Amino acid sequence: MKRENKFQAELIKEIKERWNDCIVMKNDPNYMQGVPDLAIFNNDKWAMLECKKSAHESHQPNQDYYVGLMDNMSFARFIFPENKEEILDAMGKFFET
Repeated sequence: MKRENKFQAELIKEIKERWNDCIVMKNDPNYMQGVPDLAIFNNDKWAMLECKKSAHESHQPNQDYYVGLMDNMSFARFIFPENKEEILDAMGKFFET
């Protein structure tokens, strides 16, 4: 099982390879507790991803709230190794719309 920060680093690299003109920013967890880990800006669209080291990892307070809120605004998901391809494919379709 990969640690979350290793998964996150590999994920950032893969996102930049798939969408080479995008900007990926890591959010400060101490600024707003529960805001997703990554903000991805691609052309005129943005997405937020909350990284977890596994599908069974517990959610911190407010994470479900912010993922839901930001998904209603744009695109936001919880991502972990078990659903990575599904989420990146969905984000790609979102970026293409």
